[in-house]
Amino acid sequence: MAGYLSIHRSKRLLPLFLNTSFLFLICLLITSPTSDLHFLNHLKKLNPTNYHQILESTDIGCKGLHRFQDKQSKCSYVKSHEGCQSGGYISYLHLFYCSFPTILGYTSLFLWLLILFYLLGDTSATYFCSSLEGLSRILKLSPTIAGVTLLSLGNGAPDLFASIVSFMGENTNEVGLNSILGGAFFVTTTVVGIVSICVCPTRVSIDKSSFMRDALFLLLSLLCLLVIIIFGTINLLGAISFLSLYFVYVFLVSISELCRKDRGGNPILPLVIGKTSPNGDLANEKNSELGVPLLKFIVDNKRPIEVKAKEDGKGCLFLGKIMWVLELPLSLPRRLTIPVVSEERWSKPCAVISVTLAPILLALVWSSSGPNFLIYAVGGSVGAVLGSLVFFKANGPGPPRKFLFPWLGGGFLMSITWTYILAEELVSLLVSIGLIVGISPSILGLTVLAWGNSLGDLVANVTMARTGGPDGVQVAISGCYAGPIFNTLVGLGLSLVFASWAVYPSNYVIPRDACVYETVGFLMGGLLWALVVLPKNNMRPNKFVAAGLLAIYLCFLFLKLARTLGLVQFHVSLPIS
Repeated sequence: MAGYLSIHRSKRLLPLFLNTSFLFLICLLITSPTSDLHFLNHLKKLNPTNYHQILESTDIGCKGLHRFQDKQSKCSYVKSHEGCQSGGYISYLHLFYCSFPTILGYTSLFLWLLILFYLLGDTSATYFCSSLEGLSRILKLSPTIAGVTLLSLGNGAPDLFASIVSFMGENTNEVGLNSILGGAFFVTTTVVGIVSICVCPTRVSIDKSSFMRDALFLLLSLLCLLVIIIFGTINLLGAISFLSLYFVYVFLVSISELCRKDRGGNPILPLVIGKTSPNGDLANEKNSELGVPLLKFIVDNKRPIEVKAKEDGKGCLFLGKIMWVLELPLSLPRRLTIPVVSEERWSKPCAVISVTLAPILLALVWSSSGPNFLIYAVGGSVGAVLGSLVFFKANGPGPPRKFLFPWLGGGFLMSITWTYILAEELVSLLVSIGLIVGISPSILGLTVLAWGNSLGDLVANVTMARTGGPDGVQVAISGCYAGPIFNTLVGLGLSLVFASWAVYPSNYVIPRDACVYETVGFLMGGLLWALVVLPKNNMRPNKFVAAGLLAIYLCFLFLKLARTLGLVQFHVSLPIS
């Protein structure tokens, strides 16, 4: 029992640290001598000063910030210049230059970045993937279809919504494009390389047809994306066509698995993490839930530790209650607005509150550009009706057994809402950090955002390869290519569809960024290396494969670092759109 408690506490250290950091940031805002509501973008009232007189007419966004030397001048510029107001709910530039000392400002931004990454992953693993798993059971999807659709959606939700948010914002579309490509590059080189090193002693072989199918289709997707970038514009029909390529991929995966079954072979799930039951359906075991294993140590055992600690005395029981209370600041708002119907996490009071508050939160998000009391009244009325129905109808000890689809649909919708809010704030924060430190937001999207969203893929696929045997290696390698296919085609595809729809019937102009060509080129180089070397090695991942992939990624990072520091300077001629 003592060993269990030690492991259990270690699993809770990260949420505990982040919740404590969140409380620390709240206290900073309250106790700051210049603390006011100006850091909230949607409550900010512009207060123009004479600073605009020394700015050029071409000062778009917040590029004139670094023309000022002292912090007070920068604060006045941020307050007066509309372009410095980020697309999120918080004005980070105002906080950094007007509220906090420099060191404290950097510390606060770093802690808030960690919190946003955690909330994105935790929301996806705890709520989003749970709703997707329930929907897959209700819709009776096969493991293959569930793997390449719902599971890919669950694992790629942070990338998907970060991309959509960045494309719909102003001066942030480069962030989403580079984060998707950066994540795909990181997964197909670094993650595949680490997996190859881990499984090298076992000399296990992966399925050649599945690997060739996934790698070649990802290469095809990148070629189509490169054509779009070269042309520089895309219309609504072209964006829909690019998005439709993913359905072609799902069709090919389904056909290949059907052919494999007809030949008497075992189906290979492209991205399913977990076990399947003997009849081929998704198992009901806990370790088969849709989600990323990295996040399981964060989201498992959410209930207080005293349930398991009673045998160790009152001291552990008291400590468990304290830890549970400290974990509430980040978990409680989502718990009270996202409907949950799982056996382990069912609570009738929480269910009543969540279905009551969910429409109100939707109304607030829908009218975030300004107060709209009609929408608030409709949201409050719908929430009151739904809360009353649940209060009088849900009388059993467990979650409802009937009408599960509306419950799961509500959980799915609210998970999307929270993920969108968090992704919007994360992109806004990265853009602000880029302005503060003088680094292009596209570089931050290519590195920080891509690494943060791909960390789950790294730990998930490495864990699966090391503990899942030959099938685990196959799933890990396939996941390294199926995931980027989803993020590229669906993440960028939906972003382009929404952006094209917003300017319809005109064409949407693709962000002109030379870094995109470099990223796509290196990414294709990594794919070609794997396509050439793995078949020559009888489809056995080894250190030679890993060395080449890691060398390609390190060369890419060295080039980016050298250009950022000004050590290497060269220009790529962009096509005129």
